[in-house]
Amino acid sequence: MQTRHEVHVADARDLQSDEIDLVVTSPPYPMVEMWDESFRAQDPEIGRALDAGEGDRAFQLMHDLLDAVWARLADVVREGGVVGINVGDATRNIDEFQQYPNAAEITRRMRAHGFGTLPDLLWRKPANSAAKFMGSGMLPTNAYPTLEHEQILLFRKGGPRSFPPSDETRYESAYFWAERNEWFSDLWEIRGERQALPGEGRDRSGAFPFEVPYRLVSMFSVYGDTVLDPFWGTGTTTLAALVAGRNSVGYERDPDLVGAFADAATETPSLSREVVQERLAAQRAFSADNETRYEADHYDFGVKTKMERAIRLYEVQEVAHDGREWTATYEPV
Repeated sequence: MQTRHEVHVADARDLQSDEIDLVVTSPPYPMVEMWDESFRAQDPEIGRALDAGEGDRAFQLMHDLLDAVWARLADVVREGGVVGINVGDATRNIDEFQQYPNAAEITRRMRAHGFGTLPDLLWRKPANSAAKFMGSGMLPTNAYPTLEHEQILLFRKGGPRSFPPSDETRYESAYFWAERNEWFSDLWEIRGERQALPGEGRDRSGAFPFEVPYRLVSMFSVYGDTVLDPFWGTGTTTLAALVAGRNSVGYERDPDLVGAFADAATETPSLSREVVQERLAAQRAFSADNETRYEADHYDFGVKTKMERAIRLYEVQEVAHDGREWTATYEPV
């Protein structure tokens, strides 16, 4: 098996791509101060709104920028394709202290572009502070809960994607019964223990740990599909697609981030082996401790359902780099 991965140093509002099977992305969060500079640079009116204390207007203008990307997704995502958007709401004191509902705003705009909403996921993140409140401490009534979660919004273009009966690739791409029970729960607790991106991108990548896009890619695509990340950042979605045996396309405005990715890509074979062996070891332990009705076709353990019998995991053997394109080759395990 072989996959191809390309990254464009360009604005995703201008993205051009072949038919996309899955989108996995984490955009800049409107009204989170660390992204103010980026939003100001793209639309000076946003800076004027912030400086004037017009929080609601700044919020809408920031989402107008993101909305131009969502409009492009409506053109490039295939019928039945899924879009996963990781985003957090923002709390800020501008004209008054309030929470800015990024998840609700993106949902409204995606629906306006013709996407249907699927049940979303709540990703609970560990708080850095021991204080579980904001505001007036122990005195009612002006304390506020601490935000310790983000949402992974899920959308689909049209109805369910269709496959030929007993499609071999789909069955090879299946996940284990125990994985299904964990991954498809609507509450995820992921602390980002596995940080795949070394060097300067490490702190930034911690906000979007490898496990998040890897699960989404495994849940909503099959081997050989193409995954798009229009807000590519440090390339975590591309690494997830590499490890999962999918093709990928990324768009990133900062050429320095793209240039730094080459070092991370060379480490993909070891990351791939780690992920695959963890999945196999977990299923082997599950099979030893639980009743299973079937034997896996390719492994020395049992599985719960017929749909799992043909699962085949692949490890990355080599990643070749040519400019801003990477090609990965795989061997079945």
